[in-house]
Amino acid sequence: MKYLKPKIVFQEVPDETALVFPISGCPRQCPGCHSPDLQSQETGALLTSQIYQDYLTRYQEFVTCICFFGGDQEAATLVPFLRLARQHKLKTCLYTGACLVPPEIHQELDYLKTGPWIASLGGLDSPGTNQKFVDLLTGKVLNHRFWNHHATK
Repeated sequence: MKYLKPKIVFQEVPDETALVFPISGCPRQCPGCHSPDLQSQETGALLTSQIYQDYLTRYQEFVTCICFFGGDQEAATLVPFLRLARQHKLKTCLYTGACLVPPEIHQELDYLKTGPWIASLGGLDSPGTNQKFVDLLTGKVLNHRFWNHHATK
């Protein structure tokens, strides 16, 4: 599994400070994708267990959640990374353009964003989007947390 440099973000997972790992090789190739650099399997460097462990150790005091942008196409590789994050007492999240993820991934997640990018429907910040962001512990869809309430009033 190849990745691009992770970043700490505040807006991708409501009420969490997340360390996001962008994973390359997305098979969906959605037209108008906001991360076209993740479509190529040639982009990025190999995410090894040691590199991942080093990131978890370095950022554990600063983040509450580990979020993968993609990676579900390589479930056998992704699942151990999710489990390791949980061992570090971090929540887990996956952003995918798929509508469903394999059960072995699903059971390791606290949050899940599903659905392909469809430009005419917009992303999570659009009330009309086809995408869903779900808190898997409560089953609640949290899309409304991404809307700009000032613009919709």
